[in-house]
Amino acid sequence: MIPTAGITAVPFLISFVLSLILTPLTIFLFTKKGWVIDPKKAPHPAHIHKEPVPKGGGLPILLAVGITALLLLDLDKHLVAILVAALITVIVGLIDDVRGINPYFRLGVNILSALIIVISGIGIAFVSNPLGGVIDLSWPRLAIDFFGTHKEIWIIADLFALLWIPVLMNAINWSSGVDGQISGVVTIAAFVLGMISLSFSADITQWPVATLAFATAGAFLGLTVFHVYPQKIMPGYSATSLAGLLLGVISILATAKVGALLVVLGVPFIDFVYIAIRRIVSGKSPVWGDKGHLHHKLLELGWSRRRVALFYWAITGFLGIAALNFHAQVKLSIIIVLALLMAGFLLWQYLARSSAQPGQRSG
Repeated sequence: MIPTAGITAVPFLISFVLSLILTPLTIFLFTKKGWVIDPKKAPHPAHIHKEPVPKGGGLPILLAVGITALLLLDLDKHLVAILVAALITVIVGLIDDVRGINPYFRLGVNILSALIIVISGIGIAFVSNPLGGVIDLSWPRLAIDFFGTHKEIWIIADLFALLWIPVLMNAINWSSGVDGQISGVVTIAAFVLGMISLSFSADITQWPVATLAFATAGAFLGLTVFHVYPQKIMPGYSATSLAGLLLGVISILATAKVGALLVVLGVPFIDFVYIAIRRIVSGKSPVWGDKGHLHHKLLELGWSRRRVALFYWAITGFLGIAALNFHAQVKLSIIIVLALLMAGFLLWQYLARSSAQPGQRSG
């Protein structure tokens, strides 16, 4: 009998307990050192909190996931690459959480972290074709002999992974605006990826993938306890970029379920695409923050922070169920419908503001 219950519960519980212990310690450390984000002293267009709050959520997440992985998994080259990339991501993220870093430098580190993953041999060999079958990304290949070692570079597959992971790291970061919002979303997404891996539990190569996924879910659930309204800690760039890295890698390893993760993270991803296009069209750099995200629009409608977070959790949970139960064509339809609904909402918001402005100016 395959111990699927153990694969689910053990890494989840270990990581969850570690996160519950390490997160308040991080809050204490950052608060004592004065590493807090005070909106009165350092206003940021994307921040909505009123009181000083520490960031640094990536530290307990890294330790919780890393310790759990080292306890339960073999330290092979893939795990080493994941941990090294995660460490680099969190170090740079923590510096950004404390003092701020140029967004272009952060993007360069995102690409470096993804490159470490790809060099270790983790790549997207194929993706599901919504019209049926699969799309092979393993060709063309470039063969290299380096100091007696034969290496094949799968050009399209590796480039896809180099794009997919940094995009995901930034998409998740851009949806981190409301207490509990993104930490809960990542918890659900990681859990769904773990369940997808377990659906292939007859293949023992998927057991470590499921273990890593459930460890990620447990760690972010522990962070969520302290991130829900009123938040005691913000995930910060350290946690959101780490979330993107881990989810990106897991989606690649979980039998290339990139499409499934796109469905689960449909709202943050569509919001990311919309924001990037809007900023570029308006002549602005896409990496600089503003208050144009979906969660900001919902707050403008009078929604509370709790309600916004619950909305994101509920939508992600629904999409997670869809990702687990439907085939590629249905998933594509769901993404299209979701994109149209979000576009309609944003258009309605724009028209409402446009119609209100003349009256405001004449009043």
